[in-house]
Amino acid sequence: MQSYRVVRYGEPLELSQAPLPVPVESEVLVRVTACGVCHSDLHYWHGGYELGGGKQFTLAERGVSLPITLGHEPLGEVVAAGPEAEVTVGVTRLVYPWIGCGECSRCAAERDTDCLRMRTLGLFRPGGYATHMLVPHPRYLLEVDGLPGSYACTLACAGVTAWVALAKARLAYRDDALVIVGAGGVGLTALGLALAQEHEPVVVVDRDPSRLETARDAGAHDVVLAEGNATKRRLLKAAGGGAGTVIDFVGSPETAQLGLDVLRKGGRYVAVGLYGGRLEFPLAMFALRNISVVGTLTGTVAETREVIDFVRGRDVWRVPVTPRPLAEATEVLRNLEAGRGVGRTVLVP
Repeated sequence: MQSYRVVRYGEPLELSQAPLPVPVESEVLVRVTACGVCHSDLHYWHGGYELGGGKQFTLAERGVSLPITLGHEPLGEVVAAGPEAEVTVGVTRLVYPWIGCGECSRCAAERDTDCLRMRTLGLFRPGGYATHMLVPHPRYLLEVDGLPGSYACTLACAGVTAWVALAKARLAYRDDALVIVGAGGVGLTALGLALAQEHEPVVVVDRDPSRLETARDAGAHDVVLAEGNATKRRLLKAAGGGAGTVIDFVGSPETAQLGLDVLRKGGRYVAVGLYGGRLEFPLAMFALRNISVVGTLTGTVAETREVIDFVRGRDVWRVPVTPRPLAEATEVLRNLEAGRGVGRTVLVP
């Protein structure tokens, strides 16, 4: 098998060649046919998250050690299975990556994402920037028949993250606007889902005109170019004077401040993006304006199945997908970091 691994943080991924792993017990060996590239991969590539004030939350503090085979949006063909794995060899499955320890109360409740000892594929365990990968158990293999593989693989992260973020939206009144901050791969995925769920109006804000053009073509009711001090005024106008919910897929101090500032009374700010930094906000205003802040991080196996069933059963606008060879993984990460491209890039071994 071949894989492209982070051997030194921030440096080009290195090609590794090794014998094919042999699955044991409940493990399943998957031949990767597509793997989405996520913005979280940039944090993993660089070794941590910016917390602002000169502080960083490092992967080492999370218990991660090098080398790392990135890739938490893999899809592929089952080619072998351990003796305890009940799965059919030859089927193509989406790999659910957000795996918990399997022993705690959260995992018992099938809330792997709340586990305190995660074994996430593409971080703690080798992921999909490879020709093959081991999956600990068949329960993490999801059927996506009928969906194009290059799109289906994005549902393991972009899809379920957007789905859960929308579920946490608070749109209590008929004239509440839903504002999506950031028209990257996850933001555009959320737009497609929101329109299919008949949220109205949906406003998208981004600093890239080409991404806003894509959002408008997809059906966004209005788009706002993030451009200096005029952004807040333009967004308030587009949202009819205030947003019921702002979902921030960027997560910078600037986007968080903007999101909180444009909420109507009783609104909700949903934090998704991990750009990083710190925010200062008057605590009294949370109560006086009756607003809430909610964080969200991907979703469960059940929630991933929900979004798969939703996009398969309805006419949902799909985020643009650009396939690239696996060998170009480092270049793809650099392009993502520079903000080049629209939609999602998928690596194909």
